[in-house]
Amino acid sequence: METISKITTEYIKLDALLKYEGLAETGGDAKLRIQNGEVKVNGEVCTMRGKKLRPGDRVELDGTVVIIA
Repeated sequence: METISKITTEYIKLDALLKYEGLAETGGDAKLRIQNGEVKVNGEVCTMRGKKLRPGDRVELDGTVVIIA
């Protein structure tokens, strides 16, 4: 499944995006999933929960793809 997430700021942090899109129930859940290497950013595993995502970036988790717009 592919979704487009529109942001109104310069960037959104990875953990905040996972919570915002409902891919993680809590901040702690988002942190664990990122640290466990379950999340890909632009096709590569990302373990930095504070990773700044900007328009055009692609995040993948559990078969769901979120594209930042």
